[in-house]
This record gives sequence, C-alpha cells and structure tokens, in this order.
Amino acid sequence: MVLRPADPPTLLAHGIGSQHDLPISPFYAFAGAFAALFVSFLALGLLWSSSRFRGDRSGLALPAALQRIADAPATRTALRGLGLTAALAVLLSLLLGPDDPGRNPAPGAVYVLLWVGLVPASLLLGPVWRLLNPLRALYRLSRRLPRARRHAHAPLPARLGQWPAAGALFGFTWLELAAPDPASTTTLLTALTGYAAVQLALAARFGERWFADADVFEAYSALLARLSPLGRRSDGRLVLRNPFHGLDATPERPGLVATVCVLLGSTAYDGYSDDPSWINTLQTSPLGRTPTATLGLLASIALVATLYCLCAAATRLVCGSHPGPLTAFAHSLVPIALGYLIAHYFSLLVTEGPRTVSIALGTDNAPEPLPPLGPGGLAALQVVAVVTGHVLGVIAAHDRSVRLFPPARAVAGQLPLLTLMIVYTIGGIGLLLN
Repeated sequence: MVLRPADPPTLLAHGIGSQHDLPISPFYAFAGAFAALFVSFLALGLLWSSSRFRGDRSGLALPAALQRIADAPATRTALRGLGLTAALAVLLSLLLGPDDPGRNPAPGAVYVLLWVGLVPASLLLGPVWRLLNPLRALYRLSRRLPRARRHAHAPLPARLGQWPAAGALFGFTWLELAAPDPASTTTLLTALTGYAAVQLALAARFGERWFADADVFEAYSALLARLSPLGRRSDGRLVLRNPFHGLDATPERPGLVATVCVLLGSTAYDGYSDDPSWINTLQTSPLGRTPTATLGLLASIALVATLYCLCAAATRLVCGSHPGPLTAFAHSLVPIALGYLIAHYFSLLVTEGPRTVSIALGTDNAPEPLPPLGPGGLAALQVVAVVTGHVLGVIAAHDRSVRLFPPARAVAGQLPLLTLMIVYTIGGIGLLLN
C-alpha cells in the first residue's frame, strides 16, 4: 500500500497496493504466460542437453585498477561510514521527528529506500548492504576495545546455515504487513533498536560472519545479487558475468529454501492484502486484525513452501534418489521472487522514494507522488516481470537438471518444476489482476 499523508499509520504496508481493474485482458495475460513457459521448456529440452553455467568460476575480469579502488580500505571505510550516518539520521528522525509518515522520513527510509531500494542496488552493484551495514560498522568499532580483542568467538554450527536469516526475514515482513501501527515511530524505534541489540550480541559471540547468515538485509541483498552482472570469481577477482552464472553459484545451505519461500510468500501476501475481501476479513475477524494478518502471512508462506516441497518430492520420484532435492533447485526460485518484487514494488519505489528524500531534506509541502506509468503500462510491466521471472527460473532449473540427472530423466524430471512454475504464475498474475 502506498504511503500517503492522509493514510493512518496502521494501514502502512510497503507494497504498492493492488491496482484493481487493470486494463489488460486476463485471457491474454494467462495465455501469454503459459505460452512463454511451455515454449521455453520445449526449446530447452530440445536444444540444451548439457549444463552451461559454471557458477563462480566464470566472468570477465575487470581492470585491476578498478578492483584496487573497490577493495581499498579507504573505500570500505567510507561506505561503512555512509551506512552508519544514514542509520543515525533514521534514528534521530524516529526520536525527534513527528509521529506521521507524511512528515517523518524514517518510515519511508526503512520500508521504501532500504527494503525496496536494495532490489535495484543489489542487481546493479552486487551485495551492497554487506559494505553499508551499520551493524557491521558498530561491531568493528566494538572490536577495538581491549576487552573485546581478548574475546574468542564460538564457531557457527554448520547446520544453522541461513535459518537465522529466514527467521529475521519473517520478522521484518511481519512488522510491515501484520504488526499494529508499522509506521509509528514508537513501533519502528522499538523494532529496530531491539533487532540491532540482538544482532550485535550474537555477533559478539559468533563473530562478524554472523551478519552474513543472520542479518535480514544482508541475506536479502546477497540473494538478489546472485542475478547481478557484477560479481566475484572464486579467485576473488571482480568480474562481469552472465547473471545465470552467479545464480548457479548460490550456496546450497540449510535455510536457503526457507529464506526464498518467506520472500515469495510474504510478497504474495502483500499483493493479496489489498483485496477487499481480505480487508473485510481483517476488520471483522473475532481474533483481531494483527493475529488474523499473522495467520494470513504464515499461510501464504506455508503454501509456497508446501508446493515447492511437493515439487521436490515429485522430482525425486521421477529421477531417483538425490542427496539434496530441496536445496538443489532452490536457486531457481530467486528469479521468480525478483519478478514478484518488481511487479509489486516498482511503483512504490519510483513514487515514494523521491518523496521520502524530499521530506528528509526538509522540503516543505512535498509533492504528492505521481504514478510513473499509466494503468496500462503498469499492468504490462507487472505481467512481464512475473512471466520473465518464471521463464528465468525454468532456465536455471533446466541447467541444474541436466547436470544432476541422466539425459533420459533430465527433461522428465523437470515436469514437476514446470507444474510448480505454472501454479506460481497463475497465483502471481491472479494477484495482479484481482
């Protein structure tokens, strides 16, 4: 839902808000999606018989001078300082600013500039939040204390993987989509300071590596950065690469499936939360708005996860035993999640982003955000984003399938994945056209 000064804070949820009655035919939208998926599936089955993606072994090395600048301590220090300064500005806005998202830039900074803005930033520049993360900066400052230097860190259990990031991601999406008054300065201040305290305490125990596995913004940025043309090769070189190579290098770790399913499910719930029938349910539920919204968010995530697990089980049934059927194809969900994010939040970023900056700069009477596209253009962008994400997911899954399974079973083993993509596509387009 788009932020507007007239909206009560309790209605803030960072999605763009569904545009009802979009001027696009449901028949053509669904027919085009099915055609794109089936044609890509058939073409891949006929023309793509061996794996072509090489993960972090690929890429065209950028000039050494550019890498020296990117890796220079002064550059890293400046970026950490920038992140810390921005975090301090948000904190001061929450402490001293008015409790009104129309006049306080902090809610827009968190829900729009940070959360939604990380999508294009990570796609263009890689995992940028790792360099900007103010919690990393605070942790490094704390390590300069004499007592901290003598403290030995406990090793992170391998089985923990990305489960902390999945939990943190659910917590953040719950805050924006289900919590009471998510744009309230009190709510945001309590949530952000509490989150920072927990993260810093656990980093003090496990070391700086904790942020990569547990910080919601780092995990989110790093996952989307898998599709960035800018990346690191296994030898550490900064390279330009085919984004599919970066996607193929996604580590198959515990919690990866949960992280992607939370991202997909929460985005789907955000799209559905503007539906009049669901709004009526929230308003009339005997449980109250927050418990009902929480159950709805959990149900959406559970549905996405259940469908993926069924798909993995079917793939194992068709192709035979595989040591990690769940994580082997989890990377193919990342382009789908990206397509949903673009479809749902493009309008929010380009309208509310500049307005948030205007408020932060102290501009009086910040202009009302204007939609960047007409209804028809926005509808087309949303449908294309969702369908393209699914087609890219089919390509990533096919390449992994022909690598893992014998040729006779590789194509047949993708039928469950194709079915899953079709189901996700129906749901995604259905939410847009609702």
